[in-house]
Amino acid sequence: MEKGSGMKVTVRKDGPYIVSGGVPMARLFIRTNEHGESVEWADGDRYRVEPQYALCRCGRSRNKPYCDAMHKKIAFDGTETASRRPYAEDARRIDGPELSLTDVESLCAFGRFCDAQGTAWERARQPGAESVEVVMRQTRNCPGGRLVAWDRATGAPLEPAYAPSIGLVEDPARGVSGGILLRGGIELVGADGFHYEIRNRMALCRCGASKNKPFCDGSHAEVKFPDDG
Repeated sequence: MEKGSGMKVTVRKDGPYIVSGGVPMARLFIRTNEHGESVEWADGDRYRVEPQYALCRCGRSRNKPYCDAMHKKIAFDGTETASRRPYAEDARRIDGPELSLTDVESLCAFGRFCDAQGTAWERARQPGAESVEVVMRQTRNCPGGRLVAWDRATGAPLEPAYAPSIGLVEDPARGVSGGILLRGGIELVGADGFHYEIRNRMALCRCGASKNKPFCDGSHAEVKFPDDG
């Protein structure tokens, strides 16, 4: 995927994310239905667009979502441990009658969209327009890009066309704040200069507890991370 208009996020060693290129940022809320299932995203407050800004990665800033150098005081260990292989090399594939589904479990950011109206894995194996519609919604809402649906006839990924942006995930149903959602092909560069594969959807850790840094692994739910800045 081509990168989004020169917009870039660079990981600082044991420090913040440096966002450059004037990337717009807003809060994004996980909205649930009457059964408590995650079904859609709701837009929240937008932040003023800046040419460059630093986002907290350790989870301890007193000026969230921005960095205030607290990582130095707490000796934050931000070592990147995530796979650096392309998504396709790590993905498990399920072929259904009309859709294929690829899955990289380590990229799960705990949005839980994949569980609404039957799991994505079950639905992908079922025929019919309803199942296709459900899987499309589930995968397109998946924050970390763990799940991708593919058209069996054309082999094309069934991805939404996102403009480059950053979303700060809020999860009212669980009472926690989630990861930093990158959308629309924003370039991600590691602390050592490594260029991660550019993807349409990625979720970065902002609680400091992920075991799959720099990506979110859902640890914010375990540590009850609040964005109280």
